[in-house]
Amino acid sequence: MHLTDEVLVQKTKKGDLDAFDELVRRYEGKIYGLAYRFMGNHADASDLAQDTFIRVYQALTGFRGDAAFSTWLYRIATNICRDELRKRQRRRSVSMDEMIDFSPTNMPAADGSYSPEEIVQRREMQRQVQLCLNELSDDHRLILILREIQGLSYEEIATALQCSIGTVKSRISRARSALKDRMSKQGELLAVSQRLITERGKNNAVSKHL
Repeated sequence: MHLTDEVLVQKTKKGDLDAFDELVRRYEGKIYGLAYRFMGNHADASDLAQDTFIRVYQALTGFRGDAAFSTWLYRIATNICRDELRKRQRRRSVSMDEMIDFSPTNMPAADGSYSPEEIVQRREMQRQVQLCLNELSDDHRLILILREIQGLSYEEIATALQCSIGTVKSRISRARSALKDRMSKQGELLAVSQRLITERGKNNAVSKHL
């Protein structure tokens, strides 16, 4: 029998740890994916996902159900990721869907569905997108993760970020533009790099015959 999030929340509040385990299983992949896109590496993503569910469990008694549990969960996760990025910054003192639909749990596997060349290309695309995401502002990165990767609606994002739907749409538009600009520049750099490597290879081949 499939229990709703609301039922599982109520059971957890009454001390049913199995109910909370089910909530974790239901959302751990998405929260991990969100943290991975924020931090860019698996170790930090795993730590922040764990921190998120610890925080959720501790705060669950105060959850009144004004918003969906998933929305409340995303709000906590995004705040934890943002806080971690701010801490690190202080220590240092310093087609769109196709492009970014590569979550770390949805990597192409060598199971015959893709050729080896396609697997390499898709993994390289994921790496390049992550590099470009890392260059965006926290607000732009967050809005793209929630909308394009996690698939939240405008209303869910507005609730999670505590802003208007109009603000959400505006941020998404600016974030998409910023990401496309960085993807374009990244592509130009890769093209130049590849050309230099090719030319160097040709020159080396010629020199061997001299």
